[in-house]
Order: sequence, then C-alpha cells, then structure tokens
Amino acid sequence: MPIKTKSVGAKGAFIRTIALLLTATTLAGCVVGPDYQKPLLALPANWGNAKQAKPSRPPELTEWWQRLRDPMLNELVQEAVSGSLDVAAAKARIREARASYRQSAGALFPSADGSSSVTRNKSSAMTTVQGDIYSQYQAGFDASWEIDLFGANRRAVEAARYGLDAAEEDLRSTLLTLIGDIASNYVEARGYQARIALARRTAASQRETAALTRTKFEAGASSAVDVSNAAGQAASTEADIPELEAAYAQTVHRLSVLTGRAPAALTDRLKKYAAIPTPKLPIPTGIPAEILLTRPDVRLAERQYAQATARIGEAEAARYPGVSLTGDIATSGLKLGDLGKNSSISWSFGPTLSVPIFNGGQLKAAVDVARAQRDQYFIAYRSSVLTALEDVENAIVSLAQERIRNGKLASSASHYREAASLARSLYQSGASSFLDLLEAERSLYSAEDALLQSRVAIATDYIALNKALGGGWHGLIESSKPEVVDVNTGPHLPPTGDRLKRTAMKN
Repeated sequence: MPIKTKSVGAKGAFIRTIALLLTATTLAGCVVGPDYQKPLLALPANWGNAKQAKPSRPPELTEWWQRLRDPMLNELVQEAVSGSLDVAAAKARIREARASYRQSAGALFPSADGSSSVTRNKSSAMTTVQGDIYSQYQAGFDASWEIDLFGANRRAVEAARYGLDAAEEDLRSTLLTLIGDIASNYVEARGYQARIALARRTAASQRETAALTRTKFEAGASSAVDVSNAAGQAASTEADIPELEAAYAQTVHRLSVLTGRAPAALTDRLKKYAAIPTPKLPIPTGIPAEILLTRPDVRLAERQYAQATARIGEAEAARYPGVSLTGDIATSGLKLGDLGKNSSISWSFGPTLSVPIFNGGQLKAAVDVARAQRDQYFIAYRSSVLTALEDVENAIVSLAQERIRNGKLASSASHYREAASLARSLYQSGASSFLDLLEAERSLYSAEDALLQSRVAIATDYIALNKALGGGWHGLIESSKPEVVDVNTGPHLPPTGDRLKRTAMKN
C-alpha cells in the first residue's frame, strides 16, 4: 500500500507539472508594450515650385550617374562600390546586426549543457573495496528553458530584426553618399582641367598682346605704361594656374581615396583632358511622398524608431513574473561501467517562478527610459523627412536658377569674345587705345571662367538633386564575406619566444 500511494503521488506531481507547462506555454503567446505601427506623416502634394496642373513622373533613380554620359565616371562608380572602405565598414555592421539577431533568437529556445569528471579520492574511512584511495566517475546533463511569458525575448528579437533592417538601410545610405561624392569630385576635377586650359590659352594670348605692345613701343606708337600693363595682365593670369593645379590635384586625391586606393592612384588615369560632364535635363522629381520610400536615411530613421518601440516592450516585460523550466540528470560511480546503472542515476525537473517584488523603482524607470528614447527616435525620423524635403526643394531651385544663370553667362562670354576680337583689331591698326584691349581681354577671361564654373555647378546641382531624391546603388551587394579572414583558429599554442618576436616583426 505505501508503494501504491507513492506512485500515485509521483503521477499526480507529474500531471501537475505538465499542466503548469501547458499553461505557461499558452501564456507565452502574449506580449507587453506598444506594438509598432509605421507613422503616417502629412506631406505636401507637390514640390514648392512644381506646377499643380502637371504631375511629375516618378524620379528615374536607377544608375542616374550614367545620364552624365561619361564612361570614366561610370567606371569609377563601379570601382568605388567594390573598393570603398566606408562601404566595407557598412557591410561589417550588417554582419554584426545579423549575428545579433541570431543571438536574440537563440534565447527563445531551451539551452542544454553536458558535463563529466573523474577524480581520485582518499578517505580515512575504510568504506571502499579498493581501500582508502579510489576513483569516482561523474556525468551530468543540465537543461533549462525560460518561458517567454510576457514577450521579453520576442520583443528583443523584434528589436534585433529592426536593427538588421536599419543596418541594411545604413549601407544604402553609405552607397548614396559615396556615389554622390564620386560624381561631384569627378565633375570638379574636369572643371579644374577646363579652367586650367582656359588660363593657359588666355595667358598665351596676353603674352602675344604684350609682345605686340613692346613692338609698338619700340616703334614709338605706344607707351612704357602700356608695355607694363600688358606684361602684368599676362603674369596675373598665369598666377591663377598653380592655384587651379593644386585644387585639381586635391580633387583627384579625394577620388582615389573614395575608391579605396592611395591618393595618387588615379593621377595618371585622369591626366588626359575630358570635357565637363553635361547631364541630360530636365529630370522627373516625382512627388514628396516618394521620399519615404526612396531615401535610405529616412528609411534608416524609421527602422531605428521601430527598434526603439520594441525595446519598450522588452523593458516592460521585466516588471512581470518569469517562469523557467530546469532539469538535470546526474550519474556517478566508482567504476566507469557503473554510470549507466539505475542505482547511480538521479534526476530532477521542475519550474522556477521569479516575481519582482521590490527594486526601488528601477524597472519602471527603465521603461520610462525606453519610452523617452523611442520619442527621440520618432523626432529624429520626422526631422529626417523634413531634411529630405528641404534637400530636394533646394536642389530643384539651385538647378533651375543655375541653368538660367548659365544662359546669361554664355551670352555674356559671346559678347565679350566679339569685343576682345574687335579691340585687338582696332589696337593693331592704331584706331583704339591699349586700355580698351586690356579691359576687353580681362572681361573675356573672367566671363569664360565664370561660364566654366557654371557648367560645373549645373552638373553638381544635378548630382545633388539625385542624391536628395534617394538615388543610389540598386545592384546587389555581397555583405556576408568578412574583410579579415582568420586562420589557425583551432586549438594551438600561443606564439612564445622567437615565434612571438617573428610575429611582432611581421606586424
């Protein structure tokens, strides 16, 4: 009868444990904290300077730099995407986010550990067959599972998933900035080349004028003042060349570094003159609402806001009771063969309940911290949207006004060119003073230089508009390959003595 009573009690305890397990598993379906919902922001229907009656087509952002129609630029963009250190760092952050996500997801599953040991013991009591020295063998298996009653672990997984999304958007944002910087610096480099060529042509023409003035002076048809003014103007124009050369070299150095190379790597490659890239205009700008879908920095801010929202639930769940199931099996024996005998095996299994009773308000404060951080990310998201809208509006206005300015500068340069040609002819024939020719040549050089800078500004504004609209790299990026490939990571002896010295010398 006692044996029967013990059996029924054990059976009842087992049933109660199973019932508790099923109840906890059912409760594990609930979560605490706010559920994330993508915010709806009020955006204008059109851009500020757009005609209301003419809706704009969606922006053409795929490989927008190719519409600058420069093969060298296309090559540099490809090389920068594969060689940029900023892109490599962004890919490493994606790998980190993926690993963090897997780490968070692992907390949803049970954990198990095994152990074994063998010891030699000495006892003063003669209780063993072998005498006072004997061996003891032990083996064990421990398992535990934290039941996610109120969704703390699931909120952590949710936050990690949003973090992974944010890391991917960070890579897209890095690519957008990189391609824009490559295009802008390339256009500036070609602009400096054109301005250097203009300065050299102008200086050569002014040297010819100075020689003509000296000839007329020797013939008594000109004054020494005219000779000095002519030589001074030529020298002044030549003085612009070193400054332009330095700016050109710095731009080429920046391009090289952006592609992941040494600063002088592209010097020979870009030495050959090429025209300033001219974009194909006009370009469609779409509607403001498309910014939410195309700008990676806006999407990054939205994912960070979502991640902060999930962390509120993670902090809130810490204020609720927690249940975990633990179990272990242990066996011990004086002989290795005794480990499998029923008499040497013991086991335990059961739930553990933890209830936060008093913590000085720390858990509630942690929730308040998470809510405040969520609010900050929400404000940052709204700010990123406004900044994106501002960038597009500014780029649209700058490009439109620069095109108008370019037309006026082209007309100005054309008139100054005619005036300089006529002034030279009149000066050679003696029908005009040297001051007229001096002023005409100076005005022509200034107008042509301003026209070249305007052409650079148009291309730069075109690049800025595409960046503002969210145009970046739309191809595949392999981010799973690590930058540093570790070798000899298994068990091995650390370098010591001569090996350590050789390793230090190699590094």
